[in-house]
Amino acid sequence: MRNFIKKILLYFLNTVDKKDGVTLSGFSRGLQNVTFGGKNAVPDRCNFSGIIKIGYATTLGYNNLLGGDITIGKYCQLGADVALHATNHPISFMSTYINSNLFNGELKQLKENNKIVIGNDVWIGHGVIIVGNVTVGNGAILAAGAVVSKDVLPYSIVAGVPARVIRKRFSDAIITEIEALNWWDKSEKELAEIKPLFLKDFTNRCSIYE
Repeated sequence: MRNFIKKILLYFLNTVDKKDGVTLSGFSRGLQNVTFGGKNAVPDRCNFSGIIKIGYATTLGYNNLLGGDITIGKYCQLGADVALHATNHPISFMSTYINSNLFNGELKQLKENNKIVIGNDVWIGHGVIIVGNVTVGNGAILAAGAVVSKDVLPYSIVAGVPARVIRKRFSDAIITEIEALNWWDKSEKELAEIKPLFLKDFTNRCSIYE
């Protein structure tokens, strides 16, 4: 009987639901705290708190945790177990404890409120943690397991704990051209017209138009 109930629960948890242009799989909490841009995907066990904006076509990963004032751009991909913490416990007061068990939670007002801004076309790998007041530029790659506590420049690859820059994805000239293109703001018809650019390998190139 227990196995039967478990199978029933798993069936419903894995049912895919589409609502307002968002594909929902499984069970997530705090969806009322999120403004979606459309064509988004939210898998099982995601948790949202605060004020969160997720751009067009951005997809999340299993067991993502997003808390605080967070804005994520368009066409981003988040891996499993990613955590974005825009808030932090107070560290310059008597205690870091803000739970209701102490002074009925009055100390919660002392917590640090920051903002996390993720650009467009950003790839955030499995298990990445972003904390504090952080801006991640367009086209950046955050390698699996990285702990990001500082700004990340556009089209750079960061890894490690704490995260550090490994290298830039492209030359400065190509980065400038892609940023000027702003392809993430184009319509599907406009994207179809520049599709050949997406199929080019920019290794050792000086321009995306070569």
